[in-house]
Amino acid sequence: MPAARFPSAPYVVPFGLFLALLALLPHAPLGLRQEQLLRVLLVGGALLLFSRPVLDLRMRHALGSVAVGVAVFVVWIGPDLLWPDYRELPLFTNRFTDPTAGAYPPAARSDPLALGLRFFRTATIVPIVEELFWRAWLPRWIVNPHFERVPLGRYTPAAFWLTAGLFALEHGAWWDVGLLAGIAYNWWMRRTASLGDCVLAHAVTNACLSFYVIAAGRWEYW
Repeated sequence: MPAARFPSAPYVVPFGLFLALLALLPHAPLGLRQEQLLRVLLVGGALLLFSRPVLDLRMRHALGSVAVGVAVFVVWIGPDLLWPDYRELPLFTNRFTDPTAGAYPPAARSDPLALGLRFFRTATIVPIVEELFWRAWLPRWIVNPHFERVPLGRYTPAAFWLTAGLFALEHGAWWDVGLLAGIAYNWWMRRTASLGDCVLAHAVTNACLSFYVIAAGRWEYW
């Protein structure tokens, strides 16, 4: 079993595949439907193959998790609502980051199947993949490479802030709100010691953001 021979695999492999597909699939000769379906099948398959032994999605603080998820969503869109040109500042629009670079393609914005697959992946698969890596594995591994000896929710200051900072960098031009989201999710993991609650909080954020993207036409968030 991958989990027995390589303890980090259940946490790292789906995330690595997720990043690889983000980089490679936009260059593949695929339609948006096929691309979205392939992402769902491959990353979902990696979770089933590698991560089932460590997937404890029981929620002990469901209402609190929903509240955290909604709060992070508000933080995520708040700066752009309060200051419409905020994301054009050089801190966010520069040679390294561009808020419009990853905007959802216009051709797929009226395709119900492509939208549904993207929504499903964003609100279900992505939270599991990212919480396995960012909250259940990386901070514990920073504390001790034999991370299985470190309980969920155990952070040192270095692990807490390094994890939050790297999570921010993953989100490109939204690194500022990504940092705040990383701090919030790290805090919630420390408070609950529950993968399921962190996945729920992250899923609520992503679901709210996806509804907002479609309803308000803010495709740059996708």
